[in-house]
Amino acid sequence: MAGPTTVLCAVHGPSEPDVVLTLEAPGARTSVTRRCGDVTELLAASAAGAGTVAVVAADLPGLDRETVGRLHAAGTRVVALVDDGPLERVEALGVDAVVDGPDDPRFLDAVRDTAPITDPLATAEHDLSTLSGFATPGLATPPGSVVAVWGPVGAPGRTTTAVELAAELAGLGRRSGRRRRRRRETRAADPTLLVDADTYGSCVAARLGLLDDAPGLAAVARAAGQGTLDVAALARHAPVVEGHLRVLAGITRASRWPELPASALEVVLERARSLARWTVVDCGPVLELDELLMYDTHAPQRNAATLAALQAADVVVVVGAADPIGIHRLVRALEDLAEVPVPVPGRRVVVANRVRASAVGADPSRAVAEALDRYGGVDELHPVPDDGPALDAAVLAGRTLAEHAPTSAAREAFADLAAHVREQVPVPVA
Repeated sequence: MAGPTTVLCAVHGPSEPDVVLTLEAPGARTSVTRRCGDVTELLAASAAGAGTVAVVAADLPGLDRETVGRLHAAGTRVVALVDDGPLERVEALGVDAVVDGPDDPRFLDAVRDTAPITDPLATAEHDLSTLSGFATPGLATPPGSVVAVWGPVGAPGRTTTAVELAAELAGLGRRSGRRRRRRRETRAADPTLLVDADTYGSCVAARLGLLDDAPGLAAVARAAGQGTLDVAALARHAPVVEGHLRVLAGITRASRWPELPASALEVVLERARSLARWTVVDCGPVLELDELLMYDTHAPQRNAATLAALQAADVVVVVGAADPIGIHRLVRALEDLAEVPVPVPGRRVVVANRVRASAVGADPSRAVAEALDRYGGVDELHPVPDDGPALDAAVLAGRTLAEHAPTSAAREAFADLAAHVREQVPVPVA
Protein backbone atom coordinates (compact mmCIF):
# COMPACT_ATOMS: atom_id res chain seq x y z
CA MET A 1 0.00 0.00 0.00
CA ALA A 2 1.33 3.42 -0.94
CA GLY A 3 2.34 5.76 1.84
CA PRO A 4 0.54 8.98 2.70
CA THR A 5 0.65 11.97 0.37
CA THR A 6 3.28 14.43 1.60
CA VAL A 7 2.00 18.00 1.88
CA LEU A 8 3.64 21.40 2.14
CA CYS A 9 1.27 23.75 3.94
CA ALA A 10 1.54 27.48 3.17
CA VAL A 11 -1.61 28.85 4.75
CA HIS A 12 -1.54 31.88 7.02
CA GLY A 13 -4.09 33.22 9.45
CA PRO A 14 -6.53 31.49 11.81
CA SER A 15 -7.47 28.78 9.30
CA GLU A 16 -3.97 27.29 9.21
CA PRO A 17 -4.42 24.98 12.28
CA ASP A 18 -7.68 23.64 10.83
CA VAL A 19 -5.97 22.81 7.55
CA VAL A 20 -3.15 20.96 9.30
CA LEU A 21 -5.52 19.03 11.60
CA THR A 22 -7.61 17.94 8.59
CA LEU A 23 -4.55 16.77 6.71
CA GLU A 24 -3.21 14.88 9.75
CA ALA A 25 -6.53 13.32 10.74
CA PRO A 26 -6.67 9.51 11.01
CA GLY A 27 -7.60 7.96 7.69
CA ALA A 28 -6.81 11.07 5.69
CA ARG A 29 -3.80 9.35 4.05
CA THR A 30 -1.98 12.68 3.97
CA SER A 31 0.93 13.99 6.02
CA VAL A 32 2.12 17.58 6.51
CA THR A 33 5.89 17.53 6.11
CA ARG A 34 6.51 21.28 6.24
CA ARG A 35 4.54 24.30 7.46
CA CYS A 36 5.88 27.16 5.33
CA GLY A 37 5.67 30.76 6.43
CA ASP A 38 6.09 32.37 3.01
CA VAL A 39 6.62 31.71 -0.67
CA THR A 40 10.40 31.58 -0.34
CA GLU A 41 10.25 28.79 2.22
CA LEU A 42 7.63 26.97 0.17
CA LEU A 43 9.80 27.02 -2.96
CA ALA A 44 12.83 25.85 -1.03
CA ALA A 45 10.93 22.94 0.51
CA SER A 46 9.52 21.97 -2.88
CA ALA A 47 12.93 22.09 -4.54
CA ALA A 48 14.27 19.85 -1.75
CA GLY A 49 11.57 17.27 -2.47
CA ALA A 50 9.91 17.69 0.93
CA GLY A 51 6.38 17.33 -0.46
CA THR A 52 4.43 16.26 -3.52
CA VAL A 53 1.52 18.64 -2.94
CA ALA A 54 1.46 22.27 -1.82
CA VAL A 55 -1.67 23.53 -0.09
CA VAL A 56 -1.56 27.32 -0.33
CA ALA A 57 -3.79 30.22 0.59
CA ALA A 58 -4.98 32.07 -2.51
CA ASP A 59 -3.95 35.37 -0.94
CA LEU A 60 -0.48 34.18 0.08
CA PRO A 61 1.88 37.15 -0.55
CA GLY A 62 4.06 36.52 -3.58
CA LEU A 63 1.90 33.74 -5.03
CA ASP A 64 1.83 34.27 -8.79
CA ARG A 65 2.07 32.27 -12.00
CA GLU A 66 5.86 32.16 -11.86
CA THR A 67 5.70 30.63 -8.36
CA VAL A 68 3.20 28.01 -9.47
CA GLY A 69 5.38 27.20 -12.47
CA ARG A 70 8.43 26.68 -10.24
CA LEU A 71 6.44 24.39 -7.95
CA HIS A 72 5.32 22.36 -10.96
CA ALA A 73 8.89 22.18 -12.23
CA ALA A 74 9.89 20.66 -8.89
CA GLY A 75 7.15 18.01 -9.19
CA THR A 76 4.77 19.61 -6.69
CA ARG A 77 1.06 19.90 -7.38
CA VAL A 78 -0.69 23.03 -6.10
CA VAL A 79 -4.05 23.15 -4.30
CA ALA A 80 -5.31 26.68 -3.56
CA LEU A 81 -7.73 27.57 -0.78
CA VAL A 82 -10.17 30.36 -1.61
CA ASP A 83 -12.51 31.57 1.12
CA ASP A 84 -13.57 34.83 -0.51
CA GLY A 85 -12.18 36.47 -3.59
CA PRO A 86 -12.03 36.19 -7.37
CA LEU A 87 -11.93 32.51 -8.29
CA GLU A 88 -10.93 33.29 -11.88
CA ARG A 89 -7.73 35.01 -10.76
CA VAL A 90 -6.57 31.99 -8.80
CA GLU A 91 -7.39 29.58 -11.63
CA ALA A 92 -5.46 31.79 -14.03
CA LEU A 93 -2.31 31.18 -11.99
CA GLY A 94 -2.29 27.59 -13.26
CA VAL A 95 -2.99 25.83 -9.95
CA ASP A 96 -4.15 22.21 -10.13
CA ALA A 97 -7.22 22.56 -7.91
CA VAL A 98 -9.19 25.25 -6.13
CA VAL A 99 -11.28 24.46 -3.03
CA ASP A 100 -13.04 26.54 -0.40
CA GLY A 101 -11.08 25.27 2.60
CA PRO A 102 -10.59 22.27 4.88
CA ASP A 103 -14.37 21.90 5.32
CA ASP A 104 -14.88 21.55 1.57
CA PRO A 105 -15.78 17.87 0.86
CA ARG A 106 -13.46 18.00 -2.16
CA PHE A 107 -10.45 19.07 -0.11
CA LEU A 108 -8.80 15.73 0.68
CA ASP A 109 -9.58 14.28 -2.74
CA ALA A 110 -7.91 17.28 -4.36
CA VAL A 111 -4.82 16.84 -2.19
CA ARG A 112 -4.59 13.09 -2.84
CA ASP A 113 -5.15 13.43 -6.59
CA THR A 114 -2.37 11.69 -8.53
CA ALA A 115 -3.17 13.19 -11.95
CA PRO A 116 -0.15 14.35 -13.96
CA ILE A 117 0.96 17.90 -13.29
CA THR A 118 -0.34 20.38 -15.83
CA ASP A 119 -0.11 24.14 -16.16
CA PRO A 120 -3.46 25.06 -17.71
CA LEU A 121 -4.21 28.50 -19.05
CA ALA A 122 -7.46 30.10 -17.97
CA THR A 123 -10.10 30.19 -20.71
CA ALA A 124 -12.60 32.57 -19.21
CA GLU A 125 -14.86 34.32 -21.70
CA HIS A 126 -14.59 38.07 -22.00
CA ASP A 127 -16.85 40.79 -23.29
CA LEU A 128 -15.27 41.97 -26.52
CA SER A 129 -18.11 44.27 -27.53
CA THR A 130 -16.01 47.36 -26.86
CA LEU A 131 -13.06 46.22 -28.97
CA SER A 132 -14.16 47.71 -32.26
CA GLY A 133 -12.61 45.99 -35.26
CA PHE A 134 -11.12 43.19 -33.18
CA ALA A 135 -14.20 41.10 -32.35
CA THR A 136 -17.76 40.66 -33.48
CA PRO A 137 -20.27 41.26 -30.67
CA GLY A 138 -22.47 38.29 -29.95
CA LEU A 139 -20.34 35.84 -31.95
CA ALA A 140 -17.66 33.43 -30.78
CA THR A 141 -14.27 34.42 -32.16
CA PRO A 142 -12.03 31.55 -33.32
CA PRO A 143 -8.52 31.61 -31.86
CA GLY A 144 -5.95 33.62 -33.75
CA SER A 145 -2.44 32.65 -34.81
CA VAL A 146 0.96 33.69 -33.50
CA VAL A 147 3.87 34.54 -35.79
CA ALA A 148 7.32 34.88 -34.21
CA VAL A 149 9.87 36.95 -36.14
CA TRP A 150 13.36 35.92 -35.14
CA GLY A 151 16.88 36.10 -36.53
CA PRO A 152 20.54 36.11 -35.52
CA VAL A 153 22.53 39.02 -34.12
CA GLY A 154 23.81 41.72 -36.43
CA ALA A 155 20.68 43.76 -37.18
CA PRO A 156 19.38 41.61 -40.08
CA GLY A 157 16.03 43.44 -40.01
CA ARG A 158 13.90 41.56 -37.49
CA THR A 159 11.98 44.64 -36.37
CA THR A 160 11.48 45.92 -39.92
CA THR A 161 10.16 42.51 -40.97
CA ALA A 162 7.86 42.26 -37.94
CA VAL A 163 6.44 45.76 -38.48
CA GLU A 164 5.91 45.38 -42.22
CA LEU A 165 4.51 41.86 -41.92
CA ALA A 166 2.03 43.01 -39.27
CA ALA A 167 1.04 45.96 -41.47
CA GLU A 168 0.35 43.66 -44.42
CA LEU A 169 -1.65 41.19 -42.34
CA ALA A 170 -3.68 44.13 -40.99
CA GLY A 171 -4.33 45.37 -44.52
CA LEU A 172 -2.68 48.78 -44.20
CA GLY A 173 -2.10 50.79 -47.35
CA ARG A 174 -2.97 49.37 -50.73
CA ARG A 175 -1.40 47.05 -53.25
CA SER A 176 0.05 48.68 -56.35
CA GLY A 177 -1.82 48.29 -59.61
CA ARG A 178 1.01 46.19 -61.03
CA ARG A 179 0.88 43.74 -58.13
CA ARG A 180 -2.91 43.59 -58.09
CA ARG A 181 -2.84 42.49 -61.72
CA ARG A 182 -0.33 39.77 -60.94
CA ARG A 183 -2.04 38.45 -57.81
CA ARG A 184 -5.71 38.69 -57.08
CA GLU A 185 -6.49 39.65 -53.50
CA THR A 186 -8.81 37.13 -51.81
CA ARG A 187 -8.57 38.15 -48.14
CA ALA A 188 -9.85 41.11 -46.22
CA ALA A 189 -7.75 42.91 -43.62
CA ASP A 190 -7.44 40.99 -40.37
CA PRO A 191 -7.19 42.33 -36.81
CA THR A 192 -3.47 42.17 -36.01
CA LEU A 193 -1.46 42.70 -32.83
CA LEU A 194 2.24 43.60 -33.03
CA VAL A 195 4.15 42.66 -29.86
CA ASP A 196 7.66 43.93 -29.10
CA ALA A 197 9.27 41.14 -27.04
CA ASP A 198 12.92 41.98 -27.79
CA THR A 199 14.69 42.13 -24.42
CA TYR A 200 17.92 43.47 -25.95
CA GLY A 201 16.86 46.32 -28.22
CA SER A 202 13.15 47.06 -28.09
CA CYS A 203 12.32 49.67 -30.75
CA VAL A 204 8.91 49.00 -32.32
CA ALA A 205 7.39 52.05 -30.61
CA ALA A 206 10.14 54.32 -31.92
CA ARG A 207 9.87 52.75 -35.36
CA LEU A 208 6.18 53.71 -35.55
CA GLY A 209 6.53 57.12 -33.92
CA LEU A 210 4.81 56.11 -30.67
CA LEU A 211 5.62 57.18 -27.13
CA ASP A 212 8.08 54.65 -25.74
CA ASP A 213 7.21 55.26 -22.09
CA ALA A 214 3.88 53.42 -22.29
CA PRO A 215 3.65 50.42 -19.92
CA GLY A 216 2.92 48.01 -22.79
CA LEU A 217 4.20 44.45 -22.57
CA ALA A 218 5.67 44.84 -19.08
CA ALA A 219 2.29 45.86 -17.70
CA VAL A 220 0.33 43.00 -19.25
CA ALA A 221 3.03 40.52 -18.24
CA ARG A 222 2.70 41.72 -14.66
CA ALA A 223 -1.08 41.29 -14.82
CA ALA A 224 -0.66 37.82 -16.33
CA GLY A 225 1.65 36.81 -13.49
CA GLN A 226 -0.97 37.89 -10.96
CA GLY A 227 -3.77 36.11 -12.82
CA THR A 228 -5.67 39.33 -13.63
CA LEU A 229 -5.02 39.67 -17.36
CA ASP A 230 -8.07 39.43 -19.58
CA VAL A 231 -8.62 40.35 -23.21
CA ALA A 232 -10.06 43.76 -22.38
CA ALA A 233 -6.99 44.64 -20.27
CA LEU A 234 -4.70 43.51 -23.06
CA ALA A 235 -6.58 45.73 -25.50
CA ARG A 236 -6.23 48.76 -23.22
CA HIS A 237 -2.45 48.41 -23.25
CA ALA A 238 -2.27 47.76 -27.00
CA PRO A 239 -3.67 50.87 -28.72
CA VAL A 240 -4.79 50.88 -32.32
CA VAL A 241 -2.21 52.76 -34.38
CA GLU A 242 -3.94 52.51 -37.74
CA GLY A 243 -6.82 50.54 -39.18
CA HIS A 244 -6.78 47.00 -37.82
CA LEU A 245 -3.28 47.18 -36.32
CA ARG A 246 -2.63 47.30 -32.58
CA VAL A 247 0.83 47.64 -31.00
CA LEU A 248 1.98 46.34 -27.63
CA ALA A 249 5.14 48.33 -26.86
CA GLY A 250 8.21 46.65 -25.40
CA ILE A 251 10.30 47.40 -22.35
CA THR A 252 11.77 50.90 -22.28
CA ARG A 253 15.20 49.78 -21.04
CA ALA A 254 17.06 46.55 -21.67
CA SER A 255 17.71 46.25 -17.92
CA ARG A 256 13.99 45.62 -17.37
CA TRP A 257 14.13 42.16 -18.97
CA PRO A 258 13.33 40.34 -15.66
CA GLU A 259 9.79 41.78 -15.96
CA LEU A 260 9.09 39.41 -18.87
CA PRO A 261 9.16 35.83 -17.52
CA ALA A 262 8.14 32.98 -19.81
CA SER A 263 5.24 32.00 -17.55
CA ALA A 264 3.66 35.43 -18.05
CA LEU A 265 4.38 35.64 -21.80
CA GLU A 266 2.56 32.34 -22.30
CA VAL A 267 -0.61 33.90 -20.90
CA VAL A 268 -0.16 37.15 -22.85
CA LEU A 269 0.12 35.27 -26.14
CA GLU A 270 -2.82 33.06 -25.29
CA ARG A 271 -4.95 36.13 -24.58
CA ALA A 272 -3.67 37.69 -27.80
CA ARG A 273 -5.20 34.82 -29.76
CA SER A 274 -8.59 35.98 -28.50
CA LEU A 275 -7.91 39.63 -29.30
CA ALA A 276 -6.53 39.43 -32.84
CA ARG A 277 -6.52 37.11 -35.82
CA TRP A 278 -2.75 37.55 -36.11
CA THR A 279 -0.21 38.23 -33.38
CA VAL A 280 3.24 39.13 -34.72
CA VAL A 281 6.03 38.99 -32.12
CA ASP A 282 9.35 40.79 -32.62
CA CYS A 283 11.84 38.55 -30.77
CA GLY A 284 15.34 39.08 -29.44
CA PRO A 285 18.27 37.36 -31.19
CA VAL A 286 19.65 35.11 -28.43
CA LEU A 287 18.36 31.61 -27.63
CA GLU A 288 20.85 30.28 -25.08
CA LEU A 289 19.83 29.41 -21.54
CA ASP A 290 23.19 30.51 -20.14
CA GLU A 291 21.59 31.06 -16.75
CA LEU A 292 21.86 27.31 -16.22
CA LEU A 293 25.64 27.60 -16.47
CA MET A 294 25.94 30.61 -14.18
CA TYR A 295 23.70 29.57 -11.29
CA ASP A 296 23.00 26.37 -9.39
CA THR A 297 19.58 27.62 -8.28
CA HIS A 298 16.58 29.09 -10.08
CA ALA A 299 17.46 32.36 -11.79
CA PRO A 300 15.66 34.75 -14.15
CA GLN A 301 16.19 34.02 -17.85
CA ARG A 302 16.86 36.96 -20.11
CA ASN A 303 15.94 35.00 -23.20
CA ALA A 304 12.73 33.59 -21.73
CA ALA A 305 10.52 35.98 -23.70
CA THR A 306 12.04 34.89 -27.01
CA LEU A 307 11.81 31.20 -26.14
CA ALA A 308 8.18 31.57 -25.02
CA ALA A 309 7.28 33.29 -28.30
CA LEU A 310 9.00 30.61 -30.38
CA GLN A 311 7.27 27.86 -28.42
CA ALA A 312 3.84 29.46 -28.88
CA ALA A 313 4.27 30.38 -32.55
CA ASP A 314 2.32 28.77 -35.36
CA VAL A 315 4.81 30.23 -37.84
CA VAL A 316 8.43 31.23 -37.20
CA VAL A 317 9.81 33.81 -39.66
CA VAL A 318 13.61 33.59 -39.62
CA VAL A 319 15.28 36.76 -40.91
CA GLY A 320 18.84 37.07 -42.17
CA ALA A 321 20.83 39.73 -43.98
CA ALA A 322 21.59 39.08 -47.66
CA ASP A 323 25.35 39.57 -47.59
CA PRO A 324 28.22 37.11 -47.02
CA ILE A 325 28.38 37.70 -43.27
CA GLY A 326 24.61 37.75 -42.90
CA ILE A 327 24.21 34.48 -44.81
CA HIS A 328 26.87 32.85 -42.66
CA ARG A 329 25.04 33.98 -39.52
CA LEU A 330 21.68 32.84 -40.92
CA VAL A 331 22.97 29.32 -41.63
CA ARG A 332 24.27 29.06 -38.07
CA ALA A 333 21.03 30.54 -36.75
CA LEU A 334 18.96 27.85 -38.45
CA GLU A 335 21.14 25.23 -36.76
CA ASP A 336 20.64 26.95 -33.41
CA LEU A 337 16.89 27.07 -33.93
CA ALA A 338 16.85 23.33 -34.55
CA GLU A 339 18.59 22.78 -31.20
CA VAL A 340 16.65 25.32 -29.13
CA PRO A 341 15.93 24.01 -25.58
CA VAL A 342 12.12 24.33 -25.96
CA PRO A 343 9.80 22.70 -28.51
CA VAL A 344 9.25 24.94 -31.54
CA PRO A 345 6.40 23.36 -33.52
CA GLY A 346 5.73 26.30 -35.84
CA ARG A 347 6.52 26.15 -39.54
CA ARG A 348 9.71 27.93 -40.62
CA VAL A 349 9.67 30.69 -43.21
CA VAL A 350 13.10 32.04 -44.16
CA VAL A 351 13.55 35.66 -45.25
CA ALA A 352 16.68 37.18 -46.80
CA ASN A 353 16.56 40.92 -46.16
CA ARG A 354 18.19 43.74 -48.14
CA VAL A 355 18.99 41.63 -51.21
CA ARG A 356 21.29 43.64 -53.52
CA ALA A 357 23.78 42.98 -56.27
CA SER A 358 26.48 45.12 -54.66
CA ALA A 359 26.76 42.63 -51.79
CA VAL A 360 26.44 39.24 -53.52
CA GLY A 361 26.93 39.85 -57.25
CA ALA A 362 24.69 39.59 -60.28
CA ASP A 363 21.21 38.07 -59.94
CA PRO A 364 21.33 38.52 -56.12
CA SER A 365 18.07 36.73 -55.27
CA ARG A 366 19.19 33.58 -57.06
CA ALA A 367 22.69 33.75 -55.59
CA VAL A 368 21.38 34.04 -52.01
CA ALA A 369 18.81 31.28 -52.56
CA GLU A 370 21.44 28.89 -53.93
CA ALA A 371 23.82 29.60 -51.04
CA LEU A 372 21.14 28.99 -48.40
CA ASP A 373 19.94 25.86 -50.19
CA ARG A 374 23.46 24.47 -50.31
CA TYR A 375 24.63 25.35 -46.83
CA GLY A 376 21.40 25.68 -44.83
CA GLY A 377 18.99 23.30 -46.53
CA VAL A 378 16.54 26.14 -47.27
CA ASP A 379 14.41 25.03 -50.19
CA GLU A 380 12.11 28.06 -50.23
CA LEU A 381 13.43 31.56 -49.65
CA HIS A 382 11.58 34.87 -49.49
CA PRO A 383 13.93 37.64 -50.66
CA VAL A 384 13.29 41.27 -49.76
CA PRO A 385 15.11 43.69 -52.08
CA ASP A 386 17.09 46.55 -50.66
CA ASP A 387 15.08 49.76 -50.89
CA GLY A 388 16.91 52.09 -48.53
CA PRO A 389 15.36 55.39 -49.65
CA ALA A 390 11.78 54.16 -49.22
CA LEU A 391 12.49 52.58 -45.84
CA ASP A 392 14.40 55.63 -44.60
CA ALA A 393 11.49 57.85 -45.57
CA ALA A 394 9.02 55.54 -43.78
CA VAL A 395 11.14 55.51 -40.62
CA LEU A 396 11.45 59.30 -40.71
CA ALA A 397 7.68 59.59 -40.98
CA GLY A 398 7.05 56.96 -38.32
CA ARG A 399 4.90 54.94 -40.71
CA THR A 400 4.99 51.58 -42.44
CA LEU A 401 5.97 51.06 -46.05
CA ALA A 402 2.37 50.11 -46.81
CA GLU A 403 1.29 53.58 -45.72
CA HIS A 404 4.22 55.70 -46.84
CA ALA A 405 5.64 53.92 -49.91
CA PRO A 406 3.04 51.45 -51.20
CA THR A 407 4.83 50.94 -54.53
CA SER A 408 8.19 50.18 -52.94
CA ALA A 409 9.79 46.93 -54.11
CA ALA A 410 10.48 46.00 -50.48
CA ARG A 411 6.85 46.61 -49.60
CA GLU A 412 5.74 44.29 -52.41
CA ALA A 413 8.05 41.59 -51.05
CA PHE A 414 6.60 41.95 -47.55
CA ALA A 415 3.09 41.71 -49.02
CA ASP A 416 4.07 38.43 -50.68
CA LEU A 417 5.55 37.25 -47.37
CA ALA A 418 2.26 37.98 -45.62
CA ALA A 419 0.38 36.01 -48.27
CA HIS A 420 2.73 33.07 -47.73
CA VAL A 421 2.31 33.24 -43.95
CA ARG A 422 -1.46 33.12 -44.40
CA GLU A 423 -1.04 29.94 -46.42
CA GLN A 424 0.93 28.28 -43.62
CA VAL A 425 -1.89 28.49 -41.06
CA PRO A 426 -5.30 26.91 -41.72
CA VAL A 427 -8.21 29.30 -41.41
CA PRO A 428 -9.87 28.60 -38.03
CA VAL A 429 -13.52 27.61 -38.11
CA ALA A 430 -15.79 29.42 -35.66
